[in-house]
Amino acid sequence: MYGFAELPQTLLLNPGAETNYKFHIGVPLLSGISSELGSTGFSMSDLFLNDGISITDKVNNVLNKLDSKDHLKFNMQLELFSGGFRYDDKKYFSFGIYEEVDVISYFPKDVSVFFTEGNSPYLDRQFSISDLMYKADVLTVLHFGVTKKVDKQLTVGGRFKIYTSTLNSESFDNTGTLTTVNGTNNIYAHHLSNLNVNIRTSGLMENDEMIQDPGTYLKNTLLGGNLGFGFDFGFTYHQSDQLEFTGSIIDLGFIKHTNNITNYYAYGNYTLDGIEFLFPNERVDYWHNLQEDFEEKVPNDENQDSYISWRPTKLNGSLKYSFGEKRSKYCYDNTFKNFYSNALGIQLNAVFRPLRPQLALTGFYQKSFLNKLHTKVTYTIDEYSFYNVGAGISAQIGKVNFYGLVDNIANFNDIASANNVSLQLGINLIFN
Repeated sequence: MYGFAELPQTLLLNPGAETNYKFHIGVPLLSGISSELGSTGFSMSDLFLNDGISITDKVNNVLNKLDSKDHLKFNMQLELFSGGFRYDDKKYFSFGIYEEVDVISYFPKDVSVFFTEGNSPYLDRQFSISDLMYKADVLTVLHFGVTKKVDKQLTVGGRFKIYTSTLNSESFDNTGTLTTVNGTNNIYAHHLSNLNVNIRTSGLMENDEMIQDPGTYLKNTLLGGNLGFGFDFGFTYHQSDQLEFTGSIIDLGFIKHTNNITNYYAYGNYTLDGIEFLFPNERVDYWHNLQEDFEEKVPNDENQDSYISWRPTKLNGSLKYSFGEKRSKYCYDNTFKNFYSNALGIQLNAVFRPLRPQLALTGFYQKSFLNKLHTKVTYTIDEYSFYNVGAGISAQIGKVNFYGLVDNIANFNDIASANNVSLQLGINLIFN
């Protein structure tokens, strides 16, 4: 959607995008719907394809080819309300509320090998616990932005956001290794070294119990106590009538979690050199003793300390060259803006995640058939695929604008084999 057809929703990706209408209103709950599911290293067909291979073998095959850099990601956004209006010839204000669900979990390779294959085949190997890493957010975002046309070449914009976290759970920056060696008092000795594991949660627990009442989550949806702030910045610059540069930084912000906090920590070192059994008639709860010994030597803690979580900041940049038939369209100030019927361009997108940034490079072609009928075809290279082809359309009938965008068209006949699928659609009322 970035830079496409001057849709109001493009302002959420670049507050410095150009607008040429007087005001807009998003149809509540229908103006902006987007979802994305992505996985690296495997697809659903690797697990569920009807090919005669047992599910056990399929799971083992998937686990064997995954590594600690592979991940599973899910994102969904739903606009509850959106709108905007022109203040004067140079300024356009936009505002709205949307819900977002954002989850990413990395594959703990060493932990998986340890639990599926055991430790006896891997004597003296250090199994790393640092692979345990995930982040899950459900939040509401209130936003207000302004776009200003500086001159004929440059348009800039900014957006202020208030985040309300409904729930958050995250764990990263964990350390520690588990090593099995030949023992002296027993066959094996197990060493847990430099353990430092943390899990932080907000909005999930209350009075040491999982929150079950949906009303509690709804109450926390809007200004419920776990609040944060963020900013977006962006620009559009025309080097000439045909050459355009754009750039933006989105979600530069944080959330401070203070309500319904439950944090878990474990840290220290531990060595298990076997359990000494007492015979013949001594009744001993060996597992209880082992648990007490572990908790004594590896301190663990649970607290309700507030903490700060950072939003996944996003960077965008694009270069577009327009060509073909030169046309004009009616603008808000009773003038006409010239545009070309075709455009080619390239876009770079980066999302900063706990392990490393996710990068995507997209080439695109835009075609305008009429002043209010626009299409876009994209080809994206990212960590999910080297051949992701997408398409989008935006059409306006009277004041009603419809748009829809989808990717991975090549996998429509076998969507389960795709590593990434996404969909965006919406309906707006746009007044010129």
